Amino acid sequence: MRKPKKDPVREDRIHNEAIVDAYGPEERTLGWYYYLENQLRFPFEARCIAAGVLLPLSKGEIVKVSAWHRKMPAPRTCSC
Repeated sequence: MRKPKKDPVREDRIHNEAIVDAYGPEERTLGWYYYLENQLRFPFEARCIAAGVLLPLSKGEIVKVSAWHRKMPAPRTCSC
């Protein structure tokens, strides 16, 4: 899996599109949630960048993501 080159103009456009009219961290989080829900196309491969509590993955492990888990609530905080 090749990592695309960063494009600051594109990154800024996506960021602004995701959080347009968002006031506060909860609205920004929901903005990202719904932006990603509409933009992601399944299935795709993803690489784990940090081990966590929610999923039993190791850093660097590649997994196939087959669907958006609709029962999982939107995250409460965001480091956007």
